[in-house]
Amino acid sequence: MSFLSRPTTSRASLPARVAGRLSRMSWVDVVVAAAVLVGMYLLLRVSKGATVSFDPAHVVKVDTDPTKLPYYAARSLLRMFVALAASVVFTLVYAYAAARSRRLERVLIPALDILQSVPVLGFLSVAVTGFISLFPGSLLGLECASIFAIFTSQAWNMTFGFYHSLITLPRELDEVSRSFRFTRWMRFWKVELPSGAIGLVWNGMMSFGGGWFFLVASEAISVSHHSYALPGVGSFAGTAIADGDLGKVGWAVAAMTVMVVGVNFFFWRPLAAWTERFKNEQSEAADVQRSLVLDFLRRSSWPRLLGRLTRPAGEALGRAARVLGTDDRPLTVNRLHRRAGDLVFAVVAGGLVLWGLLDLLGYLENHTGLGVFGEPLLLGLATLARVVVLVAVATVVWVPIGVKIGFSPKLARIAQPFVQILASFPANFLFPLATWFFLRTGLSINIGGLFLMALGAQWYILFNTIAGASAIPSDLREAMDDLGVRGWQRWKRLIIPGIFPAYVTGGITASGGAWNASIVSEIVTFGGTTLTAAGLGAYISHATSHGDYPHLIAGIAVMAVYVVGLNRLLWRRLYRLAETRYSL
Repeated sequence: MSFLSRPTTSRASLPARVAGRLSRMSWVDVVVAAAVLVGMYLLLRVSKGATVSFDPAHVVKVDTDPTKLPYYAARSLLRMFVALAASVVFTLVYAYAAARSRRLERVLIPALDILQSVPVLGFLSVAVTGFISLFPGSLLGLECASIFAIFTSQAWNMTFGFYHSLITLPRELDEVSRSFRFTRWMRFWKVELPSGAIGLVWNGMMSFGGGWFFLVASEAISVSHHSYALPGVGSFAGTAIADGDLGKVGWAVAAMTVMVVGVNFFFWRPLAAWTERFKNEQSEAADVQRSLVLDFLRRSSWPRLLGRLTRPAGEALGRAARVLGTDDRPLTVNRLHRRAGDLVFAVVAGGLVLWGLLDLLGYLENHTGLGVFGEPLLLGLATLARVVVLVAVATVVWVPIGVKIGFSPKLARIAQPFVQILASFPANFLFPLATWFFLRTGLSINIGGLFLMALGAQWYILFNTIAGASAIPSDLREAMDDLGVRGWQRWKRLIIPGIFPAYVTGGITASGGAWNASIVSEIVTFGGTTLTAAGLGAYISHATSHGDYPHLIAGIAVMAVYVVGLNRLLWRRLYRLAETRYSL
């Protein structure tokens, strides 16, 4: 009888436990659950538009009715966040491989220099044809091409930043990991990723802004005399600019502003406040970043419940990852074996690069001759001068401002949305004003284009400086205050060493971003007026729109040479200095 009563007791207790949990749910839990359900519903509704039929031969013009903007904004946001998710995965894998393998580092980091120098239009010229062929008859191919273009404007900055956080890991954290014999899986999730979390979030924020900057180019695509358009705020703005309709350009600016502020409030500010927990300091700061959304989520029981449900899977994955080995590898290696391995690796990698280079030169020789490099090399000098001036001025202007914002969480809460709006503002939206200003004042676009380039490049320095200043331990700043260290001595002893690694990341990505921004900044078009600057960006843009692949390849190759050369001569040396002298 007792045996039969046990199931009855168990069955009776289950509804009681469920009822008990439901009775403990607060109105906060109900609001969070409702928000998640609404978000999932909107995601399904918006994503349906990405799989409709599509004829590549038919030129599509985006409807510029302002009532379409809410739907267009949702489509643009979906592309941005899909590209961001892909960028995060790419960052974690690529940066980890480069930081943990000395041989791979010699290939991956120079490759990253080249990739960040290839303009978005250069990726689009190949991606559009490839993705349309992959998904024939479906708009999904064009959607993938647009997402890929946004990805190429986001990933490189995040990868550089996380790679640098891995190679400058604080010594005490490295020693703790080795002492406790963490598995490599545990070291990554418990030590390395938390150590680089602050920089990763701020670089992600900047990269997201970079995605907005190239939104027009990625949603309204013109390749080989074919025009492709996707429903989105970028294509809406591009169509309004081409039509010379200032009123609708204003609607696009308003929609972009609302999107940037909304994403900042609901996504980036909670993330920035949450990563405060990973700051490497002995005592907690008196003033920390706060977020209403994060505080609201912390009052909900859903995160804790989700954590309990996923914990068994996480523990099982951790046990399975033990096959990757433990973090107790010896610090000394056999030099003879290392040299032999380096030689084999250099021969294989060098052979592949040489084969690709010869094939490229053969293609150009057959179509235009090698003299095609002459013009882009000369035009590249003009763009190089603009890049150098831009980075120098941005350093002088934005480093002090970034330090001020990074040291003050209260100021960061106020400044963050404004900085996000400025960093996310596409240069294309200013083309009407820029065209009018250049024509009215007689200012040459060869000089004025520098200001448009700055819209897409200078923010990398600001955001990385903010991240570097935010990561400086509060106890070090308080010690400087107690000792009365002020002025230049404070910069020399605390601020410059503290922000230097982050600044180098910002500088190298700002340099690459400036080259990329030259594509949309050296040609200004509004209505029937077009102003063109002498520069490599205008050369590549013209080759892309006319489908001139030999000249496009030559322009991209020359841009890659300039970027890699500048990185090798300047930024890589500063990287090594930051790694050897200024890491915590």
